[in-house]
Amino acid sequence: MPPLLHDLKTFWLARRRDLHTQFNRTLPFGDYVVDRWEKARELGFGEGASVYDSSVILGDVKVGNHTWIGPFTLLDGSGGLEIGSHCSISAGVQIYSHDTVRRSISGGVEPIQQARTSIGSNCYLGPNVVVAKGVTIGDSVVVGANSLVLTDIPSGSKAFGTPCRVVGPSDRNARKT
Repeated sequence: MPPLLHDLKTFWLARRRDLHTQFNRTLPFGDYVVDRWEKARELGFGEGASVYDSSVILGDVKVGNHTWIGPFTLLDGSGGLEIGSHCSISAGVQIYSHDTVRRSISGGVEPIQQARTSIGSNCYLGPNVVVAKGVTIGDSVVVGANSLVLTDIPSGSKAFGTPCRVVGPSDRNARKT
């Protein structure tokens, strides 16, 4: 085994063991090397924001303070994307600000379509949510897992489904008793 490969493997095994002992979890290799808070700072995200190394980030993406971007997410800011503060963007979420539908069905004649996409503050997007280009999600919104968001969702709403539909209030004022 080449020395560099040996050193990388030794590093990875030690980090994996430490993280598993401390938090009972394992991660992809890149997440042992890249500090997710440092990555967020380097991308100009807000104070206390974090983003996993396994996340793909394209174009103009703005993220507020204390927002957690989970692993294996895709944030497409090619048409502009803004995510507010104190949000949880769960694993596998995909947020788009462009699509190639018209370009594809026209045989490349039509251009790629872009539209700004916006997620408010204090939002929770469950695992594997997909948000289409041009959608605005208001503040204090909960979007359930595996939802396909094709239209705007007003502030204070809970929504889920494919296509995603508002089902009630998000209960944003709920307190532990």
